Amino acid sequence: MTIRAFRSPRGLTGGLAFLLGALATVGLTACGAPSYTYVADSAAKAYYKVPTQWHQISQHDLNAALKAAGGSADGIWSTAFDASTAPSGSNFLAPAIDKPFVFAEVGTLSPTVSAEISYNVLRDFMLPVTSNARQQDAAGGFPLTNFKQLRDQTINASRGVHGVRETFQYTFPGGVVDTFDEDVLTNADQTVVYFLMVHCTDSCYSQNSNNINTVMSSFTVGSPT
Repeated sequence: MTIRAFRSPRGLTGGLAFLLGALATVGLTACGAPSYTYVADSAAKAYYKVPTQWHQISQHDLNAALKAAGGSADGIWSTAFDASTAPSGSNFLAPAIDKPFVFAEVGTLSPTVSAEISYNVLRDFMLPVTSNARQQDAAGGFPLTNFKQLRDQTINASRGVHGVRETFQYTFPGGVVDTFDEDVLTNADQTVVYFLMVHCTDSCYSQNSNNINTVMSSFTVGSPT
């Protein structure tokens, strides 16, 4: 399955390593044991947090998963965590996973995309969410069906950062229903995009809704301190 986020119209450019600083993961301690791990990009000042029990996917495995999904990891800052006891980059968009999988990405937008970006473009950043995008992709053979929207929220943060939070379900071939929760943000001049996604089966999402909401709500463009 080729995913929307890694098609060339997305506008992500190469050379992202030049723009972004090194990834840092810092466990915060409370009552003697860390409960969350902050995942931060120091240059873009973007961060989120995950439960410390969730396992970080190696960059090698994540890059392989991105390429298998129809895209390229070249020049893109990305990171992922898997709550499974057998964590794997292959769970990036896999159906039937019963533990949450987290994927985050920061990238630059081309001048063309920057000029044309809208809330609907952000909604359709990874998978088709808007009606027009779903119709277009279905005509092109997109394999997921039975779209159901659970949340459509606009976000207006500090320093002009804005975007959307979208929560929705799709049915994979074979009948597995997956729930996707996405934050898609851009900066005030719309030159950078910040993306965070958690997904797993609908029953997994319900069972882990508190942790998932903590992860999604923690996604911030700024500083964790």
